[in-house]
Amino acid sequence: MRNRPIDPSTVPGWGVDADPQNDPTYPMRDIARDDSRGMNWTRPPQQRARVEILTSIEYNARPAVVGTSTPPRGVSGVIRRQAFRYSESQWAHWLMLMAADRVNVVEGVVDDLARGRVPNVPAEMGARAELAHNRSGLAAKLALTGAAIGLGILVSRLARAQRR
Repeated sequence: MRNRPIDPSTVPGWGVDADPQNDPTYPMRDIARDDSRGMNWTRPPQQRARVEILTSIEYNARPAVVGTSTPPRGVSGVIRRQAFRYSESQWAHWLMLMAADRVNVVEGVVDDLARGRVPNVPAEMGARAELAHNRSGLAAKLALTGAAIGLGILVSRLARAQRR
C-alpha cells in the first residue's frame, strides 16, 4: 500500500481549529506572547513527602497533592523504580508497572501467610459479585481454572512416569 498525499479540501473538518478565535485551547497553547505561564491562579503549597514518591520524568514538579498510602517496597517497588526511568510514552514504562502490580499481589499473599492469615482469594477477586451478575463468565473462569489445574496434574504425572 502506498501513502498518497491527501487533499485537505476533501477532508471534512480539516483546519477547523485554524482560527484562533474559534479554538478553545488557543490561550493556553499560544503562551509565547504572554509573560505569564498561562495560569491565572497561585499554585497550592506542596504536600510534604513522608514516603518515597515516584515521579514521571516528563514533569519538572510534582502535583500539589500525591497519594502516599502505598509507597513502593519489595520487589514490586524495585520494578516500579525502574519503570519510572522510562518516559510515559514508552511501552516499557507501562508494562513494568503492570508487572509490578502482579508481583505486588504475590507479595501481599506471602505477607498474609507470613502473618498467619490465609487470604480468601475468591472473595478478594469478587466471586460473589461475579456469581450475582456474571454467572456465565464465572462458569467460564472456573472451567478454565479446572482445565489448567487438571493439565498441570497430568503433565506432572507423565513426567514422573517418564523418570521411572
